[in-house]
Amino acid sequence: MKTFYDYYNNKVKLSFEDHPFDPSPKHVWVICRYQKYWLLTKHRYRGLEFPGGKVEKNETPKEAAIREVYEETGGKVDCLEYIGQYYVAGKKEQLAKNIYFAAIRSIEKQSTYYETLGPKLLEHLPKNIRTNNEYSFIMKDNVLSDSINYMEEIGVPTYS
Repeated sequence: MKTFYDYYNNKVKLSFEDHPFDPSPKHVWVICRYQKYWLLTKHRYRGLEFPGGKVEKNETPKEAAIREVYEETGGKVDCLEYIGQYYVAGKKEQLAKNIYFAAIRSIEKQSTYYETLGPKLLEHLPKNIRTNNEYSFIMKDNVLSDSINYMEEIGVPTYS
């Protein structure tokens, strides 16, 4: 388990074990690849980030991950793999979030992308992501870099 502080100085615990903080978390975050590209979405207020969101009533976290990818990017998930979970001890709320990796089969144009402006394909994630104002705070802590490193260790094809 790794412990660090996020962009807003909230304490974060990250683990690549099987659901160490909550067996049924109410939030998901999905690191997506489409062919040789990273598939992100542009949140209207936060900036570029991987898709994610809340688990709805009568929905599993895995189902929520697939739905969020489709709603925010139009991406059709081909393969979804649980990577880990992180826990944020925020000043107002605490939450556990599952991290998934999704291989995307295709991208369909949507009439709405809800709170986002739709898909954004990147061949490479920038080295200066932590200081780049185009990116959401969600992309600026160790969750992303540690998750990608872990995925590479276990053989998930990130092509980074």
